[in-house]
Amino acid sequence: QVQLVESGGGLVPAGGSLRLSCAASGSIFSINSLGWYRQAPGKQRELVATITQGGTTKYSDSAKGRFAISRDSATNTVYLQINSLEPEDTAVYYCHADTRFGLPEVWGQGTLVTVSS
Repeated sequence: QVQLVESGGGLVPAGGSLRLSCAASGSIFSINSLGWYRQAPGKQRELVATITQGGTTKYSDSAKGRFAISRDSATNTVYLQINSLEPEDTAVYYCHADTRFGLPEVWGQGTLVTVSS
């Protein structure tokens, strides 16, 4: 099984930057890709960005430009850099692991990002 632990959320003024971290542990070999999703109050959870074990990245249209996903293979950590934060970015950000070998996908517990106007 894979475990995911997010960190880095908090209260940030509009225009600021933030870097979220997600540390993966456990059955790392089963991870196909890691990604970030977010869920704003009253809205559905939505994809932000993903990165494969090979380093290929994918972004949602709304995340292109201000968001950057990266990974450190040595520490099995994935990062989400968010720049020029907007109040609309306020959400709980979840780390997600897409797995193979028939293993279930895994979600982290989420980290809250609040952007003040």
